[in-house]
Amino acid sequence: MNATMRRVAIGTAVVSMALSMAACGKAGSDSADSDSKTIGLLLPENKTTRYETFDRPLMEAKIKSLCKDCDVAYNNANQDTETQKKQFDALITKGVKVIILDAVDATATKSWVDSAAKKGVKVVAYDRLAEGDVSAYVSYDNEKIGELQGQGVLNALGDKAADSEIVMINGSPTDPNAALFKSGAHKVLDGKVKKIAYEQDIPDWSPDEANKKMAAAITSLGKTGFHAVYSANDGMAGGIATALKSAGIKDVPLGGQDAELAGLQRILSGTQTFTIYKGIKPEAETTAEIAVKLLNGEDIASVAPEKVDSKSKKGIPTKLYDATIVTKDNIADTIIKDKVYTADKICTADFAAACQAAGIK
Repeated sequence: MNATMRRVAIGTAVVSMALSMAACGKAGSDSADSDSKTIGLLLPENKTTRYETFDRPLMEAKIKSLCKDCDVAYNNANQDTETQKKQFDALITKGVKVIILDAVDATATKSWVDSAAKKGVKVVAYDRLAEGDVSAYVSYDNEKIGELQGQGVLNALGDKAADSEIVMINGSPTDPNAALFKSGAHKVLDGKVKKIAYEQDIPDWSPDEANKKMAAAITSLGKTGFHAVYSANDGMAGGIATALKSAGIKDVPLGGQDAELAGLQRILSGTQTFTIYKGIKPEAETTAEIAVKLLNGEDIASVAPEKVDSKSKKGIPTKLYDATIVTKDNIADTIIKDKVYTADKICTADFAAACQAAGIK
């Protein structure tokens, strides 16, 4: 090979290498811009202990088990809608194609979800039915849960129900589930109790606000002017129980929801009467499975066989789970049996005697 030919060959090789490196660089850049193997997970708040204790780790673990090279981009909105919108928009900008969304304010999400759908992003509404063009929804039959809560109150009152007046402390007005819980509870309680003597919705599901409203109810009705308290969840039931104790009121039935550890301990010690146990594991794992299927372009009919309508979309593929009333008598057969909490976790030193009396070992 002469010198001229050698220079041409070297030059050709250099150009070829440069093009190859540019192509690799471009592919790497596209990969960085488009997180095609990342699933977004946006949860609404951490005042309710279930989200960080159960929902998040269960979904992350299930996603990893189904898709080993998938990543989960997680954020908690701390009960702030604008924060959640920024988190949602950041995922879209990053190129995430599937987002699990448990909305702070389910009515505020329509424009963001619709915009995402137009860009090919699939949104799975988790626990709360977010407005907009969502691809799937996983939750519970929330009106039926409200009915269970109402039935728990009636069960606690027994044959005194017809003469009883009830205080109702409902959940956040921005959470559509809260309206369904309230509707279901009223369906069971109205006409079965003497009257609902005091009723308030609590912004952000705040235990502190529930405490204040319960104190206001006691002031308004008097210590003997009500016979049971409906609380939409266990967190608020904690605030209510404190208000009752501060007023020296004992033995008034108090119900909650979510089977939180502190709620179960109050049930054992007698300051709360029941909770509603929703199996978070099946809800979270089904949601994870749907998200992975959507990411892979697979059909989700087998895991979301039902259909529900929101205000903004008809026929959303859905999976709804059932729930159970939990009292002192069946904690062992539900919560402990399903390994939500172990007996050791529930039966700390302060509750050891109560556990022993309930037959929990």
